[in-house]
Amino acid sequence: MHEGNGRSEKAALAELRRRLGDGLARRRWTKTQLARQAELGRTTVSEAFQDGKPAPSEQTVAALAHALRLDVEELLDLRRSAAAAPAVAGSAASGADDAGPGRPIGHWDPHDLEVHPAGPALPATRTTDRPRARMLPGYVQREHDQVLAQAVAEAAAGSSRMVVLAGSSSTGKTRACWEAVQPLAATGWRLWHPFDPTRAEAALDALHRVEARTVVWLNEAQHYLGDREHGERIAAALHHLLVTPERGPVLVLGTLWPEYAHQYRALPSPGAPDPHSRVRELLAGRTLTVPESFDASALATASELAQNGDTLLADALTRADKHGRLTQDLAGAPELLHQLHNATPPARALLEAAMDARRLGVGLLLPQAFLTDAAVDYLTDAEYDDLTGAWVEHAYAELTRPVHGKQSALRTTTPRPTRRPVPPTEPGTSSPPPAGPTVRLADYLEQHGRTTRSHLCPPASFWHAAHTHLTHPDDLHNLTQAADARLRRRWAHHLRHRAADRGSSNALCELARLREEAGDQEGAEALYRKASKHGDGFALVRLAWMRKKAGDLEGAEAAYREASEHGDPYALGELARLREEAGDHEGAEALYRKASDHGDPYALVRLARLREEAGDQEGAEAAYREAAEHGGSYPMIRLAWMWIKAGDLEGAEAAYREAAEHGDPSALVGLVRMLEADGDQEGAEAAYREVTDHGGPYALGELARLREEAGDHEGAEALYRKASGHGDPFALVRLAWMRKKAGDLEGAEAAYREAAEHGDPSALGELARMREETGDREGAEAAYREAAEHGDPSALVGLARLREENGDPEGAEALYREAADYGGGSPTRLLPYGLDPDGTPTPQWTPS
Repeated sequence: MHEGNGRSEKAALAELRRRLGDGLARRRWTKTQLARQAELGRTTVSEAFQDGKPAPSEQTVAALAHALRLDVEELLDLRRSAAAAPAVAGSAASGADDAGPGRPIGHWDPHDLEVHPAGPALPATRTTDRPRARMLPGYVQREHDQVLAQAVAEAAAGSSRMVVLAGSSSTGKTRACWEAVQPLAATGWRLWHPFDPTRAEAALDALHRVEARTVVWLNEAQHYLGDREHGERIAAALHHLLVTPERGPVLVLGTLWPEYAHQYRALPSPGAPDPHSRVRELLAGRTLTVPESFDASALATASELAQNGDTLLADALTRADKHGRLTQDLAGAPELLHQLHNATPPARALLEAAMDARRLGVGLLLPQAFLTDAAVDYLTDAEYDDLTGAWVEHAYAELTRPVHGKQSALRTTTPRPTRRPVPPTEPGTSSPPPAGPTVRLADYLEQHGRTTRSHLCPPASFWHAAHTHLTHPDDLHNLTQAADARLRRRWAHHLRHRAADRGSSNALCELARLREEAGDQEGAEALYRKASKHGDGFALVRLAWMRKKAGDLEGAEAAYREASEHGDPYALGELARLREEAGDHEGAEALYRKASDHGDPYALVRLARLREEAGDQEGAEAAYREAAEHGGSYPMIRLAWMWIKAGDLEGAEAAYREAAEHGDPSALVGLVRMLEADGDQEGAEAAYREVTDHGGPYALGELARLREEAGDHEGAEALYRKASGHGDPFALVRLAWMRKKAGDLEGAEAAYREAAEHGDPSALGELARMREETGDREGAEAAYREAAEHGDPSALVGLARLREENGDPEGAEALYREAADYGGGSPTRLLPYGLDPDGTPTPQWTPS
């Protein structure tokens, strides 16, 4: 509130409530009837009329005005004037605005929190020349809203909570979060949206100042949790905020695309780096999926709102009532797709180059110079001949023009200047921001490109432009991998060297590995050391492996120690293993424990196994239990195996049950197996029922395999189907394998097709291989082609092999090359490689 404005703000709030009251009286409704008509909660409506409460939100005012047939814009103007009115003395909302980051929820515009605009901008009113506020369409609650509401209620009751909504672009994640926090607005909660100077920096700078009764708004959470420099520290700070009672209650809300959620949840391979360990722990149990489309019930609710006067929903439903992708339509997807499909050839070429760049790993900010040069080979010869001297300016003007929902196919961006000192690096290895102007591809077009262009390989101009213009090491490394996967070996070679020159530790390690394989140990070591100077502690671990393989144990130990000093959590564990192999068990145990303290989740398990192998069962049990306290069920499963070997089945059962309590219901499958092997059918049956009733999808799949091994095909099929219904994407394929093994080829084919309908692209390829094995080569070829059309590029390799075996090397070569353009599969028949005179590898086509 501006000083001296308290009286006018209070007057505006009183006038707002007077007009709402007059409207209610004219309609002769109760507040309960008004709440029903406005699709609002009874408490929300009551507090909108109640003196002493904060100003209702813009969405509440708009919904009430629509229901009461009042002038929406006049009431919204009053609400804006009243928004800074002070709360009731003594209420929780009356604290100073500088008590912590953020401001009262009611002071936020949802579009400033990145809720997608819907509909065109509204014209100015007769009384003011500024554009009117963009209205949000009516909100339709779905299943995920119930979980969000529960988290909000628990936060309001005093318990800190965090929920991250995972879903594709424009599926309503941010709007759902906005709607969820509205009950907190009426009780004085604040909302903090960290974004300046960058999202990650803002979050890390101020998370320690977040006060109780604050919503921490992490829209597009990958910009916080996935930040290479700050992501793990932000996750740790959020975890500390959530588990520190005296700082709460707080509510952390975030959104993620599914690919980021999967990336952060994925467990690393043993010995591989784990860049998201703290993020994975933070997100465990706190991620909620938002569906791509509205179900029949949600569409019916949207239709009711449309019939009651919501013109935005009514317009969107004319296009989305069949496929249910209502939020994407509201966010402007149709106009963006219209722009793509009706673009001039130069503009279309720029968009296709941009879509390819994003799906192959180039960052958000795309240099215009890169796109301009990359677009050339996306044009036909006739289109290229028709280019004018000003084609670049005209094409960018066309694509940056806003479309429905205040979006544009390409949005001009300006990178923020660096506002912090950066650590010194080696001369010539820094990564300056892209030279010249940059653009950002619209989110929906990016995802559209990932889907529709997944089988295409960019033309030569794309790779040349990337090599010429891109400077960020991650962009160059990602394109190196993409070129390798598409057998563009020459470009992969040059891009890898450019990425290394720009400081990509991944590229440097890959070059070091190639040197190592070529026997150039000195060159490999130099490159591994250069990678370590760019922050890759794992490069030193690889250097240690190289020295160990060469028999230089002293050098290996020194490299492991250096890697540990560079922050690699696994280096001490590898050093302990080295001591263990040398017979120094005491030194190994000390290092395993130290490795655990430094964040290696496997160190205590290896320590327990060391004690177990030494016959110290008591010490092994203590270590396994200590490892379990650090998280995960595997230590208790290992302990169960130890007790089984020792003949202590009672102790093994207890360990299996503890593993299940640690969040791994599949541990009970091991208990079932143990009890059956011991002849305890009654106990096995009881454990079987526990898994069937409460197990997750993979536990059900494991139990199904157990039933299959026991010959109970009927029971196995029921479990495979239940596992599929609970989210196991491979359960139906395993059911098909079972039927195939039993000789039921017709049943196997039906299961493969059912698996494909459930979204498993490999199922049709498996069906093709089954037909091939049974001699149905024509049917196999048809299934391979169908599998390729459904997104399984490896099917083209199988199809090519059939052509080759039928004596059609030309057809086989075309299919192998098509498989390479898909960027997937295993088109190994294009190997071996030859060498050009300059030493770059080139694939050689040599038909069998």
